[in-house]
Amino acid sequence: MVTDTQQACFEAGIKFGSLYHQFAGTPVSPGSVASLERAMEEAIENQPFCASVDVDIDEAALFDAAGDHGYVELTGRFMEVEMRIEYEDVVVDTEMTMTDGYPLMRPVSVE
Repeated sequence: MVTDTQQACFEAGIKFGSLYHQFAGTPVSPGSVASLERAMEEAIENQPFCASVDVDIDEAALFDAAGDHGYVELTGRFMEVEMRIEYEDVVVDTEMTMTDGYPLMRPVSVE
């Protein structure tokens, strides 16, 4: 039997997998950061049990990496994500941050 806490954490993993693999590789420039952040948030918030998503794309890092064409492909190194999942009476706060060169997705708190 799966507990509500386990299911809530599973739901968080599903949302992160969807967010990362749907948007990784998207061409992004400093001028399109805000619209891409919003699109990512709104897409993931459509999923069940997702109470909120906050995507922060690092414009300064994009500008430095953009090169001659003015854009770069989105990867985990350019973004931080916070997400709140609410399943039954369980609330899971999560984050994705770069850790040792890897976009680590993890629960921050479970209530």
